[in-house]
Amino acid sequence: MKNDLEQLAAQLGAALLARGEWLAAAESCTGGWLAQSVTAIPGSSAWFDRGFVTYSNAAKTDMLGVPETTLERHGAVSEATARAMAQGALAHSRADWSVAITGIAGPGGGSPEKPVGVVCFAWATKDGGCAAQTRHFDGDRAAVREQSVRHALQGLINSLEAGPAMV
Repeated sequence: MKNDLEQLAAQLGAALLARGEWLAAAESCTGGWLAQSVTAIPGSSAWFDRGFVTYSNAAKTDMLGVPETTLERHGAVSEATARAMAQGALAHSRADWSVAITGIAGPGGGSPEKPVGVVCFAWATKDGGCAAQTRHFDGDRAAVREQSVRHALQGLINSLEAGPAMV
């Protein structure tokens, strides 16, 4: 029996496959969990192009082209960085859609401005649409990461349904 993340991934995959479109993921705090959920689905190689695990700021810059000025001005955990990650994933893949996740899973690393559990997301399309959102999740490190993957997958499904309007 598939877990709920795999069920969401399967739903996403069916929608992408029906459209003949591809997905790329850019992950930081989730460390590849979204890509793992997607690749658990048989046949996902027909709609999942690649994933980038960019845990360090240097990786975000090197692999995705996130401007250092964005990281300096807004920090790694920001909607601006999530947008740059999502756009970079599109630029460095053959995907039509991308998702980016960057946050503070804990137990340390938080601040009063950005406490543990704050996660920023972005969803982007090759057509130029890009939406970003910040959420705060409760729980331990594993719970924050799992909720982040769930939210990112659901956001992709919503984006596919909404089309150009995005999430």
